[in-house]
Amino acid sequence: MEILTPDDLKTKFKDPWITPYKKVITMVDDDRVELIEYHPCVAGSEWMVYQYKRTSDLVIDSKRDGDRHTFNLKVGKADMTLKPSFSAAGIEEVTVEGDEVKVVHAGLAGAGVGAAMCRGMAKGVKRVELYDIGGGSKVGRAAVVTPKLQKVVIGVDDTDTKQEGATWTLANNIGNELAQMGFEYLDHVTCQLYPHNPNKTQNCVAIALVFAVEPGRRDELIEKTRELLKKDTLSEKTAIAVLDGFKVPKKLREYAEKTKKSMMTVEDAEETAKEVGVQLVQVTGAPGEIGALAALGLYNDLEEAVKVYY
Repeated sequence: MEILTPDDLKTKFKDPWITPYKKVITMVDDDRVELIEYHPCVAGSEWMVYQYKRTSDLVIDSKRDGDRHTFNLKVGKADMTLKPSFSAAGIEEVTVEGDEVKVVHAGLAGAGVGAAMCRGMAKGVKRVELYDIGGGSKVGRAAVVTPKLQKVVIGVDDTDTKQEGATWTLANNIGNELAQMGFEYLDHVTCQLYPHNPNKTQNCVAIALVFAVEPGRRDELIEKTRELLKKDTLSEKTAIAVLDGFKVPKKLREYAEKTKKSMMTVEDAEETAKEVGVQLVQVTGAPGEIGALAALGLYNDLEEAVKVYY
């Protein structure tokens, strides 16, 4: 076994068949790990997403969005049998030790090169443990070690008025500001709420901002979000809701679905938040809690989040 940092790999391997990944991120929630990789190719990464789910039973789910692929993993060890074309690459082992996550990749030919050299050069990687160098007909096998992060999802609603403003743009600008402060801004999800709400400003949507956060910085993220919203909101009803981890409780999902189809109250939101352990923060007022909480319930289901119910 050889232990190499991203800089070590860049110095040692300059072969024309190595294309570095852009970034690798790992977030932990109990015995689950969410692995996000920014692939050097856009649609080319679809092959990896397909192969990994097919080959390894540690991969609960996988998806691609542009050059970003996301793997929902369980901690453990898989008994994999690699077969060219059919099961060419996968994840052998996932462990969480202290403040680190170790994911062991294995693959044939190009997938084996990707297992260590391509991934190992990415931003976010601390080091790789190189077991076998792949390429050609050889198996490549390596552990990619990354910092243990946590996922924090922040629901935002009621920042505009009937005269001016737009919640989705303000939320995105705040997400970008937070990224400049060192928080990993992963996603921005628009959640369509009940279109017949008489209190809406126009389109009636709430926003979920998704972050990967270093341990110990979660409260700082929430406070900075509150401060930025307080500074720029145009409404006296602005509020946020905070979901820790990437699992959406059943009752939170049900609440979100109801909020898309009917009128809900602040009392409904506060009661549901208490039941599922979601933090609510009034920035300028309580009404925003309703939509902010709903956005959390659908942040991981984009198709449902945007649907309009008449």
